[in-house]
Amino acid sequence: MKRYLVCVGAVAAGLALVLASDASGKWEIVRAGNIVFGDNGGISPTKLPRHGFAPATARIIGKIGTVDGTHPPALRHVEADIDRTIRVDAVGLPTCRIDQLQARSTKDAKRACGEAIVGSGSAEVEVAFPEQAPFSSTGPLVLFNGGVHGKTTTVFLHAYVDVPAPTAIVVPATVTRIHKGRFGLHLEASIPRIAGGAGSATNFELKIGRRFTYKGEEKSFLSAGCPTGSWMTKGHVEFDDGTEAGLTHLFACTPRGT
Repeated sequence: MKRYLVCVGAVAAGLALVLASDASGKWEIVRAGNIVFGDNGGISPTKLPRHGFAPATARIIGKIGTVDGTHPPALRHVEADIDRTIRVDAVGLPTCRIDQLQARSTKDAKRACGEAIVGSGSAEVEVAFPEQAPFSSTGPLVLFNGGVHGKTTTVFLHAYVDVPAPTAIVVPATVTRIHKGRFGLHLEASIPRIAGGAGSATNFELKIGRRFTYKGEEKSFLSAGCPTGSWMTKGHVEFDDGTEAGLTHLFACTPRGT
């Protein structure tokens, strides 16, 4: 299938469709063929050490739509390089296995792995079965720590939505330390088929952060610094119709200290 890859700073046709429900923050927009993808979020607090790192929380927001308003193809694979001024540290955190989350409601997943939670939010899925009008369902997202192996931290994103029956969707993701110019972390995740391939994620919001104590030391799952006044992410997404898109997003922060 023919692939399109068109990265732009703003796409007027898609902006109204993708961002109609949320006008806050600085959005970066990509149009790839008929697909429009919006990315927003950031790190808090925005005032961070010029030298070193401080505990932080990340907010990730994404919206997927189409220029003509039709059902979007499903997101299949996500990769992102993350600024080296952001760090992940899960050493000492309780862990969760994927089999403890599969086929479980949010309540049961939290009961099984509550000590391993490192983030939460919500997701919307649109389902389009043949010869039926598309319908949407929104459910909770919970992010669980899966453990650290060398330079890689594994996390499991658990969603529970009606598609049309209540269904648990578990997305394994890896965050690996890298040395790649400005970037210090590489994120990678593959999204399983939803509703037999008829479901597509259209909105998601996730807040990531966790303070914990390990061997008497106060630690943070996520920490960040601000030596230059900004931090950057560079991502690449693939959809099940063969469409691919790239997105680079620069976020502002305020250096603290001398």
